[in-house]
Amino acid sequence: MSEMMEQADQAKEAAGENRKIALLIAVIALCLALSETLGKGAQTESISKNVEASNLWAFFQAKSIRRNVVQTAAEQGKLGLGTAGDDAAKAALQKQIDDWQKTAERYRSDPKTGEGQDQLSERAKHAEEERDLAEAKYHHYELASAAFQIGIVLASATIITGIIALAWISGLLALAGIAMTALGIFMPHLLHLA
Repeated sequence: MSEMMEQADQAKEAAGENRKIALLIAVIALCLALSETLGKGAQTESISKNVEASNLWAFFQAKSIRRNVVQTAAEQGKLGLGTAGDDAAKAALQKQIDDWQKTAERYRSDPKTGEGQDQLSERAKHAEEERDLAEAKYHHYELASAAFQIGIVLASATIITGIIALAWISGLLALAGIAMTALGIFMPHLLHLA
């Protein structure tokens, strides 16, 4: 009878340990869900900002081509000034040259619309910086997710094997995952600088 009581006590103790491990797994799974959600958001942001930067650089190139064409037309017009017959023709050609030069300057810098080459370049660089920031965050969240996933596996193995050291390692991995998530949120470039 005392042997049965002892086995019942051991079963109760094991069930208590298993509940603790199950709670550990649940907490790690919650952390995993959060890091995965943050990672997906950062990945989407990175892709979005990459597309935005590419579009802005394409627009910049289009403005460069237009500017070169207009500048070439102005230069050709200047060459034609000497061969223009009367003063009215020279004045008309000079007016056209001036218009082309103003247009070329507007293509280079247009603060009013923000679509000059100078403004497009700044906007594209800003989008690239935002892309790089989102990418840095994403890498941290991915590392955190890996730590959480391994932690869940080790905690699950604790239940099967009864080796409590696996639960401790699992807890340490969960802490490492939380640290990586925090770095992704607050200091995403820290590890990239090291």
